[in-house]
Amino acid sequence: MSGVSTPRHEPIPIGEVAEPPFAHLPDPSTLFETRAARFRVLAEGHQLAPYLNFLAALSAAQHEVLGGLPAPEMPAADALALARQHGMPPLDRGKFTADPAFDETLEGLFGRATAIAMPEPAREALRRASGADAGERAAMVRAVLDDAIPVERLADHLFVAAALQVHFARLSARLDAKSLKEIGDGVCPACGGAPVASLVVGRAGAHNSRYCVCSLCATQWNYVRIKCAVCGSTKGISYQHVEHDKQVRAETCDTCHSYVKIMQQIQNPALDPVADDVASLALDLMVRELGYRRGAVNPFMLGY
Repeated sequence: MSGVSTPRHEPIPIGEVAEPPFAHLPDPSTLFETRAARFRVLAEGHQLAPYLNFLAALSAAQHEVLGGLPAPEMPAADALALARQHGMPPLDRGKFTADPAFDETLEGLFGRATAIAMPEPAREALRRASGADAGERAAMVRAVLDDAIPVERLADHLFVAAALQVHFARLSARLDAKSLKEIGDGVCPACGGAPVASLVVGRAGAHNSRYCVCSLCATQWNYVRIKCAVCGSTKGISYQHVEHDKQVRAETCDTCHSYVKIMQQIQNPALDPVADDVASLALDLMVRELGYRRGAVNPFMLGY
């Protein structure tokens, strides 16, 4: 069963800041540990429990690999200044090259992933990815960053994508949030990535504000409500939900015929944009039958 709700803004409580900060940077020290816990909760009684538990273990590995990593190489000061001047993301994923911090992150994640329970096809994919030479690894990294992963190699790239999430979250956490500016609809102001979902948050200073969340670096950026997070249209916007679950809805756009999920974290602070996106696959299937395509990116949901 689905539901369609009329677009509306909920009132902002008296005393809350009317103009929330534009950008909110991730805290890598808690990001993946919290996500792992959310995956475990969502797995209980879920028809996707085996996969959700696998992703819980992978998220835990992402958290564990953080210990002892060298500092990532940040862009030079003049490159950051040039990006601000021209309205470009300071972390240019198009020019990304692996540094020692990323190489150690990838190796560490491969090593920890071997202890995760997974079906044999996934384990074989892990063996292929971890055994790839430098050129093959660079090609996998580029495919993930270009959102161009070949369908027949989805599983191999999943582990590389997980390492890139860790590395780019560490990079974005070192940026100056106040220096980030809007770049365009559906574009992360830190790395230029697409959103995995958007959140209506309840944190102080941004109560009841909407933030898109980057699928790569986990930066959150303030985004107008009732506006397509893909094409920016404010026309033909509607909301779909499965049964009585209105905490995770699909914001559909009749202009570009795409959708991005919007999650009411203000009602349930435990909602995680990546974990709850995977767990709400039934919503994707329902909305796809209505003729809309996913406008969000989630490396753990490739193929949908």
